[in-house]
Amino acid sequence: MRKLTIAAALASAALGTGIGLLNAQQPGFTRTVLQDQDLSAQGRHAVVARAEFVPGGQAGRHTHPGEELGYVVEGTLQLLVDGQPPKTLNGKGKAVVLATYVVEKGKPVATAIK
Repeated sequence: MRKLTIAAALASAALGTGIGLLNAQQPGFTRTVLQDQDLSAQGRHAVVARAEFVPGGQAGRHTHPGEELGYVVEGTLQLLVDGQPPKTLNGKGKAVVLATYVVEKGKPVATAIK
């Protein structure tokens, strides 16, 4: 499992969906589930979510049990993946990300690392 942290503006933030998959949302970002459905591939499930991050917002490190695809609609984020150099995704203003997760059915989209 890859450990992933995303930073909004100068602080870290993280993605996840709003259906109880990350037990407690941290201050500084909101997420809205846009689509949540089973896939034709047996045992696979997909969630599409929109996340908005304020500068300084933070959710901390987390893992994903499956695949995540994201697109920065606006703003600037820093993507931090263990073992890789930071990657900055640029834009202006608050950060808005559209993310799709494909995971095993019944598994959480993201799990916070304590």
